[in-house]
Amino acid sequence: MAGRFVRASKYRHVFGRSTRKEQCYDNIRISKNAWDTNLVKANPQYVAVNWDASGGGAFAVIPLDEKGKLPEQLPLFRGHTAVVLDTDWHPFNDSIIASGSDDGKAFLWRVPDDFTLQAEDEITDVAPIAKFTGHSRKVGHVLFNPSANNTLATSSGDFTVKIWDIEAGSPRVTLKQHDIVQSLSWSANGSMLVTTCRDKKLRLWDVRQEKPVHVGPGHSGAKNSRVVWMGEHDRIATTGFSKMSDRQLGLWDIRNADAPINGFDMLDSISGICMPFWDDSTKCLYLAGKGDGNIRYFEYENDKFEYLSEYKSPDPQRGIAFMPKRGVNIHENEVMRAFKTINDSYIEPISFIVPRRAEVFQDDIFPPVSGTKPGMSSQEYFDGKDAIPPKIDMASLYAGEEPREVSSDYKPSAPITPTPVTAPAPAPTATSVSAPEAKNLDSVQETPQTSAAMRAAPSIKEQGASISTMAAKFADNEEEESSSAESSFEEVQKPIEKASAKQETTPPASKAVPAAPAKVAPAMWKGPSTTTTVTDAQSSAALPILNGAELAEIKSLLQQQKVSMAAQSEMIVQLTSEVDQVKRGIAALEKELAASRD
Repeated sequence: MAGRFVRASKYRHVFGRSTRKEQCYDNIRISKNAWDTNLVKANPQYVAVNWDASGGGAFAVIPLDEKGKLPEQLPLFRGHTAVVLDTDWHPFNDSIIASGSDDGKAFLWRVPDDFTLQAEDEITDVAPIAKFTGHSRKVGHVLFNPSANNTLATSSGDFTVKIWDIEAGSPRVTLKQHDIVQSLSWSANGSMLVTTCRDKKLRLWDVRQEKPVHVGPGHSGAKNSRVVWMGEHDRIATTGFSKMSDRQLGLWDIRNADAPINGFDMLDSISGICMPFWDDSTKCLYLAGKGDGNIRYFEYENDKFEYLSEYKSPDPQRGIAFMPKRGVNIHENEVMRAFKTINDSYIEPISFIVPRRAEVFQDDIFPPVSGTKPGMSSQEYFDGKDAIPPKIDMASLYAGEEPREVSSDYKPSAPITPTPVTAPAPAPTATSVSAPEAKNLDSVQETPQTSAAMRAAPSIKEQGASISTMAAKFADNEEEESSSAESSFEEVQKPIEKASAKQETTPPASKAVPAAPAKVAPAMWKGPSTTTTVTDAQSSAALPILNGAELAEIKSLLQQQKVSMAAQSEMIVQLTSEVDQVKRGIAALEKELAASRD
């Protein structure tokens, strides 16, 4: 059987880190309205949550630095005459937020300067700065254009989506749907909009032409479906249900959206709606289900979603929001941060972190991202211009400087392709790897193994000899095994100093293990890497210079040996059982022969 490959990915070990209750946002009264919405929205300064308020609709805005238990009375954003259904933050101004309500109106709000919930004086609610009326029924979704400044989309129960120029205070475009819109998402340049509706249709709209460029079937299930545009890619991702109520994930090519690429992927049979969130900088898709506490994340590569891992929690969520990438903690290698509601009483931040030991900026996992400068004005947008917002260099944020703009036509580097590595000899040998290579050694080829069901059944004597041989291989390697278990994180070494001492070379007693070709970061390259072989007798002396990639390789080999030994032990038990059955059969035959003679 061919050897298995571990797919190369910088985000293969991303994990979700929960937050202690003391660092959450507690004492919150989240709206109990049944409308399908995310309930919370976040930006680098605030998190907004739909509030369970009497006397009309309201929502609360919580500064991110005011953690812990919130006061019983706090300033709310009031103005709607019915419950607030959805909110959305302005992508280029962290103090502007829009809201949609069951009263058929959309409002625009500004967070006051020095806004705080710990008011010492009389609590004063915040009033809207603009009101948009034009829908005849409830406004279920509000979503700002990600490229054009001051451009807002609203969907309503009157089967329309209106595109507003909030500077003029009037709708400039109206998209006529055929049913209630369940979800909508903008393309990266804001020229197109994708919607899913209750009629189970997926529609792609050329917004300024006010007509759909594609109408086709989406998910066939009766429950709501969601859609998200995958950033600057010409792909969209949808989540929904099959006719058998299985949760599905679909990847669509906007140029041929008659059917999803390679069909729908079934996720599970849980009944909660799956909320998708796309991170364009890491090319990762996060799926959070309503009613369950888990968050799956996938990496988009080679026109399919590769499963990475899953954040598991016993606390279910009704709503969740992801912060824009410019607000993450770069010093802790945090690539995403989510805010999930728990028990409708508090909001918990969840950090998704790439585990690395490094004291320098990691440019490979933090490419430039969209900043706070729009790609065009609203008037330019409605006049037909297309543009991508300028990006900012995350290294400037890491250094605590003003955000530095980079070209808006930045394209991410080509994805890493897995490179097979020749399996080493049975006795593990330590190989020194240069610092740039240690950073990118994320995958190794596992030793080919033949399935036990495909091999001829060996005798008990052969099994015993094989186990003895296996045990002998580990007789002198206890120190190596304990060292390999010290850390499972990638270890990024500091750049090699020019005046570093020459590495010691040993007599060629064993064959050198070739290192996997790796993409070398230019900032860390100091010269060609050298490979030094270490014999079994010198392995304990060479242990201090082992890096994370080598320890992971040795650990993988030890794990393979354990799996092989376990398989052989199972075969021994099976053979012993068969021998016992044969003995019982022989005894039964002897009894039958004895009975026949009598």
